[in-house]
Amino acid sequence: MSLETHNLTGGYSDRPIIQNLHLHLQPGEWLSLVGANGSGKSTLLKLLCRMLAPIQGVVLLNGKTIHTQPTQAVARQMAMLPQQSPVPQGLTVQQLVSWGRTPHQPWWQWDLDTEGRHQVEWALAQTQLQNLSDRPLEQLSGGERQRAFLALALAQAPKVLLLDEPTTYLDLRYQLELLELLKSLNRQQGLTLITVLHDINLAARYSDRIAMLCQGSLWALGPPETVLTPDNLRQVFEIEAVPVHTPVGLQICPLAPAPPPNRASPGVLSAGPVV
Repeated sequence: MSLETHNLTGGYSDRPIIQNLHLHLQPGEWLSLVGANGSGKSTLLKLLCRMLAPIQGVVLLNGKTIHTQPTQAVARQMAMLPQQSPVPQGLTVQQLVSWGRTPHQPWWQWDLDTEGRHQVEWALAQTQLQNLSDRPLEQLSGGERQRAFLALALAQAPKVLLLDEPTTYLDLRYQLELLELLKSLNRQQGLTLITVLHDINLAARYSDRIAMLCQGSLWALGPPETVLTPDNLRQVFEIEAVPVHTPVGLQICPLAPAPPPNRASPGVLSAGPVV
């Protein structure tokens, strides 16, 4: 299930945030979006999952324009976990996760079929929520709610999963557990992942490629070691930093703030599959 953009431009009320962006993901790839606050990371995710319509350009899911496909058809292939989700009152965890099966059932069918029940049970198990399945959502902690909404997304059985700051509200242990779960789904089931990660070191540790955004444009794109260079970090994040090789791979050690750069335009980058 490939995902690509061509000349993608979009934002809010005809005010472009993302500008002329070209991107191509291969099936089973994990891409993380990084950049300073306001660089367009969340806006790009919303364009990719049809929450926003493009001003210009297209998003192609498996070769088909995503914004012209039926909603249910897209939902059978792609799921989105936003940074914050409204909490429906009166629903249990099990009921919420069961909503993920809606794209796979006729509108008149209320009860889950056998496949749907198995998928919901699997999603609850993957997110370690079996013991909380009967608990009302409003009684959950922030981290538990985040896992419940992830289980909802997994119940859709998507081929592409988009996650906006999925480690929000999670303490360090649960951050690692969540990302290890995503890594397992990515490696063993070929789930294509696009994550917005605030923590650059988590992005470096888990991603195949990193897309570094700056002022709505693609500043750099490639494997972590080619993107997270001292110069790119200075230009985009305005920090002095050095790469450090650790048992979990490349990590970044911030040293000090850097003066605001005199940026040249990043231009329009186009990139293909992981190398």
